[in-house]
Order: sequence, then structure tokens, then C-alpha cells
Amino acid sequence: MSKVTYQELLEAGVHFGHLKRKWHPKMAPYIFMEKNDIHIIDLNKTVVMLDEAAAAVKSIARSGRKIMFVATKKQAKEVISSEAKRLGMPFVTERWLGGMLTNFATVRKSIKKMTNIDKMEANGTMATLSKKERLMIRREKEKLERVLGGINDLARLPSALFIIDIKKEHIAVKEAQRLNIPTIAMVDTNSDPTQVDFAIPANDDATKSINLITSVIFKAIEEGLAERKNDKEEEAEGADIAEMMPEAVAEVEADAAPAVEDAAESDSSEEATGTSEEATEA
Repeated sequence: MSKVTYQELLEAGVHFGHLKRKWHPKMAPYIFMEKNDIHIIDLNKTVVMLDEAAAAVKSIARSGRKIMFVATKKQAKEVISSEAKRLGMPFVTERWLGGMLTNFATVRKSIKKMTNIDKMEANGTMATLSKKERLMIRREKEKLERVLGGINDLARLPSALFIIDIKKEHIAVKEAQRLNIPTIAMVDTNSDPTQVDFAIPANDDATKSINLITSVIFKAIEEGLAERKNDKEEEAEGADIAEMMPEAVAEVEADAAPAVEDAAESDSSEEATGTSEEATEA
């Protein structure tokens, strides 16, 4: 997995927390010191917990399951949407709809509605409607795509959530807790790290910090997907070999049959000669 250095973390400002008066007491184990009334995050803890989180997402990706990325703050939208699309992972970067996980069946109906509008445009049905109806339908499609476009390929609940700023995305955290879905998150000094399964103590407000931490997570997912592909190729090769084995055995047996027959005839001939000689001597 991709490793980050302390220098990279420092340059990205990962160590900068919030003002002392805004801190959450449960973040105390992850705070190194206080400077100019600002808490400084312990980067030793960040490195260790980032490695644990990366190992977790790699394992999930290798098993073929989905990880949903949740980041509605403007500093994270671009990197999350582009990288999640590239790796085929679901994401939410506009607004978290209440019940997106706990009421997933209803959300799927909205996604299906969006798909039906695409079909109407493709097969020409849209052209038969009035101008006003087309305008209303297209506006509805734009609204659905803005909110649900990142999860339109999600057929079932994700196996994990990666969240940036759990304080802002508290609804997503609660829904994941209710459904026992593992959560991985960047947690700043103003948040409660016990709310998630894998907390990565880091500055969740700076764009550079977000880009650096998420790059490690996305790299781990990429490695997991690559290993899954290799596993499938090896399984396919093993299956091909297994299918070829009976044919190979049959060919070997067919090639060996004449030699066996010749050996049997030779043995019979020798036995007959031996019997004839014994009879003569008698």
C-alpha cells in the first residue's frame, strides 16, 4: 500500500486541528500539543490509523464489495467524485438524503425513475411530449442526478462508508450505525472519534489534507481491485487446467495402449516358447 511520510503530512497541514475551545474531549489521545490556541494532531497516530483504514478498504475492495464515499463539503467534492468514478465506487457529494441507507428501497425507486427518463430520451418517447412536459421531466432528472447520480449503479447497501467530516455528515454516520455498516472517516479535533470504526485523526477542512489522506485510501482500493482481478484470472486458469486434465489423461492412455499391448504379446510369446521347450525336454 501507498505510504505517506511525515514531511508530506506536515506540508499538507494534516496536523492542524481546531481552536482549543472547539475541541471534543474524546480526541485527547490524538492531540500532540496546543500552539497559539490551536490543537496540533499527533501525526504518529495519524500514520498508524491511516494504515489500518487503508488495509480495511483494500480487503473490502478485494472481496468485490462497494465502499460509499460521503463528502458534501466543497473542499472534498472534486477529488471524491473524480476518484470514486474512476474506481467504480458510489459517492455522495451534494446532499445526504435522510434515509439514503435506512430507506434504501425508496431511494432505489428514485434511481429507477432517473433511468426511465434516460430510456425515454433514447427511444424517442420524450419527443412526443409537449414542450412544458419535457422541461419538467428534464428538471426533475437534473435534480435526481445531482443528488443520486453518484449511486445510480448501487444495487445493494454498501459494505462500508468513507466519510469526510463526521460532524457535518452526522446523519450518514447514524444511519450506518443503525445498519451495522462499518465506517471509516477523517476525524478532526472537534469530532467524536468513537462514532466511527476507523477514525483517521486529520485536518478535514484543508483541501491539501483531504487530497493526501484520500489518495492513500483510493490507492488501497485500487490495489484491492487489482488483486481481485489477478485472483479471478488465476481461478480461470485453474479451471481451464482442470477441464484439460481428463483429455490429457485420455491422450496419455491412448499413446500408452499400443506399448502395453506389445508388451503383453511379448510376454505371451515368451511363455509359449518356454512351454514348448519344457515339452521337448520331457
